[in-house]
Amino acid sequence: MMLVMLLIVAVALAACGGGKKEEAGAGTTDTGTEAAALSGTIEIDGSSTVFPLTEAAAEEFGKENSGVRVSVGTAGTGGGFKRFIKGEIAMSNASRPIKDKEAEEAKAAGIDYKELEVAYDGLSIVVNKENTWVDKLTLDELKKIYGPEATAKTWADVRAGWPADPIKIYSPGSEHGTFDYFTEVINGKAQESRNDKQITFAADTNSIVSGVEGDKASIGYFGFSFYEENQDKLKLVPIDNGTAVVSPSAETIKDNSYAPLSRPLYVYLNTKALEKPEVKAFTEYYLKNVANFAQEVGFIALPQEKYDEQIASLNK
Repeated sequence: MMLVMLLIVAVALAACGGGKKEEAGAGTTDTGTEAAALSGTIEIDGSSTVFPLTEAAAEEFGKENSGVRVSVGTAGTGGGFKRFIKGEIAMSNASRPIKDKEAEEAKAAGIDYKELEVAYDGLSIVVNKENTWVDKLTLDELKKIYGPEATAKTWADVRAGWPADPIKIYSPGSEHGTFDYFTEVINGKAQESRNDKQITFAADTNSIVSGVEGDKASIGYFGFSFYEENQDKLKLVPIDNGTAVVSPSAETIKDNSYAPLSRPLYVYLNTKALEKPEVKAFTEYYLKNVANFAQEVGFIALPQEKYDEQIASLNK
């Protein structure tokens, strides 16, 4: 009789354990949050450079959480911060750190936030595929082309021996964090730039790609992922940084040998919005998977411990 009782108890315990395991697997994402419980809209805006990274996270998150709509805009880093400071969006993509003035405006508006690094990028200088004379550019030569007091009108003005063809210059517009970063590194001050008839400022980075592709004497710059997407149309220019001649690549961006044109990329998260379960679940998903997305869209992943630290910080 005792043996029969023990068998009944053992069968009952096995049944309970199996049922609990099936329930957890069927109703959860890898964030540990029940998928069926998540709903709502998450609005994100900001850097077009960071856009493909966040968009990839949004698409994959949406496959596991059909009740959550994640909208990702491309207003540029500055444009994204304007909406972020007004409290219009939960998250802002940024290709540069938040400026002191923007941080002060956020504080005055009662917006508390977390700064999260998501990947590394390398600003890529490109010329037309048929350009046979540019083998490299020094930082001083870039300033001759893009600086606020730039006088170079032809390629011969940049380096003796190059053709006297007028340079057609392309740059991201002033709302882009890429513009801020480039002008600070090359011209010595963010937002300080050449501004005459020879330069075209583009709100859409794809316009720079098509502009450089269509003019033999043109030059432009943007994030490494845009070059990777369009490398069959453009010629990448190695940069002489004073110690070595280096081209952007996964290796040179990650080991910082492409400095000073390598940089971290960010997302800024409204901590009030983080109280919403769908926002917290998306942010955790983003940080847990962004290393894979970074490789897919042409960025360089951070060390895993950096992502782990930031995931842990979401609960503080």
